[in-house]
Amino acid sequence: MTKVIVIRGGGDLATGVAHAYRQSGLKVVILEIAAPSAIRRKVAFCEAVYENEMTIEGVTARRTGTAESAAALLSGGSDVIPLLVDPECRFLKSAAACGLEVTALVDAVLAKRNLGTDKSMAPVTIALGPGFTAGFDVDAVIETMRGHNLGRILFEGTAAANTGIPGIIAGFGKERVVHAPASGRIHLLHDIGDLVEKDEPIAEIKGKNETGTPVRATLTGVLRGIIHEGYEVTTGLKIADVDPRKDEQQNCFTISDKSRALGNAALRALIMCVRKKGGSLW
Repeated sequence: MTKVIVIRGGGDLATGVAHAYRQSGLKVVILEIAAPSAIRRKVAFCEAVYENEMTIEGVTARRTGTAESAAALLSGGSDVIPLLVDPECRFLKSAAACGLEVTALVDAVLAKRNLGTDKSMAPVTIALGPGFTAGFDVDAVIETMRGHNLGRILFEGTAAANTGIPGIIAGFGKERVVHAPASGRIHLLHDIGDLVEKDEPIAEIKGKNETGTPVRATLTGVLRGIIHEGYEVTTGLKIADVDPRKDEQQNCFTISDKSRALGNAALRALIMCVRKKGGSLW
C-alpha cells in the first residue's frame, strides 16, 4: 500500500501545506470543488481544476478523475500531486481498493467553519483556522490569524475567530480587497502581476441583461490576485486583491510567508500526531 496524505482544498494557503508535504517526500492527494474561487491563482494548486495542471515552485498538481488514476499518478516515484474534484471526499472510501492507504486528512478549505470533516475520516486529522475544535472535530488545529500565534498548533480548543479584516500591507488593509459590485460572469481586463491605477477598470461583470459593470482597482499597485476568467460571481464576493507595493510583482508568483508558515506548521502537526499514535508516514 502507498501511504498518502489527503488535503481538502487547494487554495493558496492549502497549497503551502501541499507543497511542504510533497517536498518532504510525502505522497499527497488534493480534493477540490468544481469551481474554486481562489484569488491568488498563480500560487494555488486548485487552478488545475481549470487548467488541468498547475506548477508552483517546482511542484506540479494535475487534475485526475478517479482514485485509480490518482494511484497511477503516484506510482513509479512520480512527484505529481493528483487533484480530484471531490468535495464529498468519496476518494477516502475508494483509496484502499486502489492500493492507497490514507494516513491523514488535512482540512485546508479555510471556510471559517467545518464543512464536514471529523476524526473518523482518517487515522490523523488536522484542520486550518476557525470552525474546528482540537481533540473533538480533529486531532489538531492550526492557527491561521496573522500575528504572534500564526502557525501555532493546538491540541485543545479552537483557532481565533475570523475578523474579516485583511492583513495590513504598507498601511492598507480592507482597502486592498476588491469586491464584486454586481452579479454575473466576470471578464478580466488585467491579470495577476499587472500594475494598476486606483479606479482603473480591472475587470467587467456581465449579468443576464449583458450590461457590463466595471470592476475598479481600489488602490494603485500590483494586482496580487483576481478570480478566474468567466467565474460566476455574486454581489459582494471577494474577487481581487491589490498590493500597494509596486516592487512586489514577482511575489505574486511565489508562495507567501503566511502560506509557508502554515505549511511548516502542518508538517510539524502531522509528525507530532503520527508519533503520538504510533504510526508512520513513509
